[in-house]
Amino acid sequence: MSLMSVLTDIFTWWNGSTIGTRVALRGGEFVGEDEVGNRYYRLKNDPTKNAAFGTERRWVVYAGYADASAIPTGWHGWMHHTVDTPPTSESYAAKEWQKPHRSNKTGSVEAYRPAGSTLSADRRRPAATGDYDAWSPGA
Repeated sequence: MSLMSVLTDIFTWWNGSTIGTRVALRGGEFVGEDEVGNRYYRLKNDPTKNAAFGTERRWVVYAGYADASAIPTGWHGWMHHTVDTPPTSESYAAKEWQKPHRSNKTGSVEAYRPAGSTLSADRRRPAATGDYDAWSPGA
């Protein structure tokens, strides 16, 4: 391990696993990996190891940038204790209405800009229709 990778692990909690996560991995059990490379772990309900939690502790080590919304639907239920069985232990199939993850484009060039926005390609605002009367005090 280089000095740069150690410093990156200490100071960039949003990018992969940190040193604290690596320490927790020693006592954790690998449960599975999703289609984007996120790895899921658990610490069984052992009073000597995680008495403060009262239930099985579960966590994810993200593949790259840490974005909680990038967890697929099957793993989301397991991570939040909605279901006890991880998707690797059953034949989970996403419903047709469950859409794949799309990253948040706010603040980027790909952000949604409605017609009339000063940032849209077409900056022309729709003409006023004249059906609005502004309020003025005392009127």
